[in-house]
Amino acid sequence: MNDAHRPALPRHAAVLTPWPEHLNDEAPPGPLFRWGQLLMAMVCMATIANLQYGWTLFVHPFADRFGWSLAAIQGAFAVFIVTQTWFVPIEGYLVDRFGPRPVVLTGGLLCAIGWVMNAFVDSLALLYIAAAIAGIGAGAVYGTCVGSALKWFPDRRGLAVGLVVASFGAGSALSVVPISMVIASRGYEAAFLYFGLGQGLLVMALALGLEDPNKLLPHIETPTAPAPVPQSRRDYSPEETLHQPVFWCMYAIFVLVAAGGLIATAQLAPIAIAFHIHDAPVALGGLVLPALTFALALDRVLNGATRLVFGWISDRIGREETMVIAFVLEAAAILALYQLGAHPLGFVLLTGALFFAWGEIYSLFPSTCADTFGSRYAAANAGLLYTAKGVAALAVPLSSAVVSATRDWHAVFLAAGAMNLLAALLAWFVLRPMRRRLLAAS
Repeated sequence: MNDAHRPALPRHAAVLTPWPEHLNDEAPPGPLFRWGQLLMAMVCMATIANLQYGWTLFVHPFADRFGWSLAAIQGAFAVFIVTQTWFVPIEGYLVDRFGPRPVVLTGGLLCAIGWVMNAFVDSLALLYIAAAIAGIGAGAVYGTCVGSALKWFPDRRGLAVGLVVASFGAGSALSVVPISMVIASRGYEAAFLYFGLGQGLLVMALALGLEDPNKLLPHIETPTAPAPVPQSRRDYSPEETLHQPVFWCMYAIFVLVAAGGLIATAQLAPIAIAFHIHDAPVALGGLVLPALTFALALDRVLNGATRLVFGWISDRIGREETMVIAFVLEAAAILALYQLGAHPLGFVLLTGALFFAWGEIYSLFPSTCADTFGSRYAAANAGLLYTAKGVAALAVPLSSAVVSATRDWHAVFLAAGAMNLLAALLAWFVLRPMRRRLLAAS
């Protein structure tokens, strides 16, 4: 097809970038194209969710098999989170440069290798190596999908990123019961092997359909962002972003809020056992399940739903306003769980409330970052911010050590509640004015 017969493009497209050479014989993608890309990203995220949210199911089987301490086993969880987060800036750079497809392909392969290795580990060293491999793979998939959502939907970032990270939060809810059943009937080794292979292969297949928004988005008309969400008029490179004090303010708040939620994610089974209610039957909504199994399934659903709900809300009332509401709710849920969590139904409902108030950070912070520093380097910049989760993950083995020393969860719960209240104050009184000044100057 020659230039005379090529389909007309939006006026701004010719100014921003030429039509990609490898697509010269194709019409520009339609307005629904980006929604298809978002859907594939959502499925990828749901597929890898078990690497983090299913981990708690394997902690006690490892302890029973090898006699390792909970703190030593949870060290693998910390390794997973650190590698998942700290490699995301590099993966984000690769996405911004080469597009999402090769990064997600590699990530899916590494996720499969990590979980298959877990089926055969016989030492803590191998357990940590497997956790690192799976963490790098999960970070590649997670960072790519979030970065792509930020770019495809500059007009509704909270909603788009909320849908993607909601899939990560809720995805494991579909497989909590099947994984539990496989562990009970075939052993944890079979669960790692079967789910590791299945999840990895599905992600790799979906990666083949992912396109680069940096090349295609200028050819798709998108509405402007809603009024309550001011956005930068320039694109900050990762190096420039790291020189902005507002970035480090966001980083500190992210660490404070993520720490409490990660402790709950990794320690849910030990907490239920400490309360002596892990196998107590709970009847809710016509279902009767052991308290821990019920909590795991409900928490995953609510942890996913909150990312969509609060992302959508933040598009309408503003990012910091939404942060304050969520962080105060999480502090209240954490403190209530310590007081009332020894009751099986209270444990299920309050852990659900905790996860609902916590999971929104994974839609609010990437959206806030892209609003502040622009779309062009959104994957790398969001990846830099996401490393805060790796810092927060260090609280997981620390919490195990504190509980081992004090034989009580009191100090851990109080500290997590206080960190969330501090985060709410920082979001409103420090982050909000800092961001306004930066956006006004951009």
